Amino acid sequence: MAEIYKDYAPEVLKHLQELELEILKDFCNLCEEYNIDYFGVGGTSIGAVRHGGFIPWDDDIDIGLLRKDFDRFIKIAKKKMGDKYEILNAETDCNYPLMSTRLMLKGTEFREECFRKLPCKMGIFLDIYCFDNISNNKIKMRIQGARAWFWGKLMVLCAVDEPVLYFGGWEKKIILLVSKVIHNIFMMLNITPNVFYKRAKKIILKYSKYKTKNVAYFFDPTPYTSIISVSDICPTKKMQYAGLEVRFPSNIEEYLKNRYGNYMELPPKDKRHNHPPYRLDFGIYNNKRGEIN
Repeated sequence: MAEIYKDYAPEVLKHLQELELEILKDFCNLCEEYNIDYFGVGGTSIGAVRHGGFIPWDDDIDIGLLRKDFDRFIKIAKKKMGDKYEILNAETDCNYPLMSTRLMLKGTEFREECFRKLPCKMGIFLDIYCFDNISNNKIKMRIQGARAWFWGKLMVLCAVDEPVLYFGGWEKKIILLVSKVIHNIFMMLNITPNVFYKRAKKIILKYSKYKTKNVAYFFDPTPYTSIISVSDICPTKKMQYAGLEVRFPSNIEEYLKNRYGNYMELPPKDKRHNHPPYRLDFGIYNNKRGEIN
């Protein structure tokens, strides 16, 4: 039976991390078998450098792939991992409101508070981000990023009336009010996220046939956060992550410095964010705590 959570008990977070590591292990094995390159990003890359695994309070794993590797992975994973996993993204479910992809463990549930009413299957997952070519011209890049980010945010507002914001004050109140109004309009017009997904995807694929210096995932809470030089990614290198050998950008330190600044310094407790779910169900894995390798 699914349990409702507002925060994690330590043993629950530990078991969630164990299951996510099992997903990561299966993901890495498939990629190695089929020569698909990938790289840890975001909090996962900080965790690898600073902690040798999970950031202690973290509850997800973030993986990036270049577009050509992403497309191959999706195609192969559907054939080879379908018994145990399910792919969730805007291509597989028109109601999914994000530009990221989830590799979800079948028979489990992980439903965030903001997605409590979303008509999608939502299981414990590995977060996958596709990095696309972006213009070498800074002005064109920023235009591309702003347009993609705009359509990506409208995707979210189709499904969420109160997006998660990591700041407060009058600015937050105004943004939440506007978000609720836009969401209600979309609901009345019966607009699904897929409408805006198609527009966002067209923009991010604009330079797919060109060789560019940088790639990006333009759909973070704020735009231009996840821009990285191809030369800082490739060739990827293996690092230890919670007992697994996982690939990361070759120049991971430069990537982390550009994105986070002093990434070795622990943030204050009130800035240590994770994503406690509205509903969590370990399913058949509920009785396997501490047994997963």
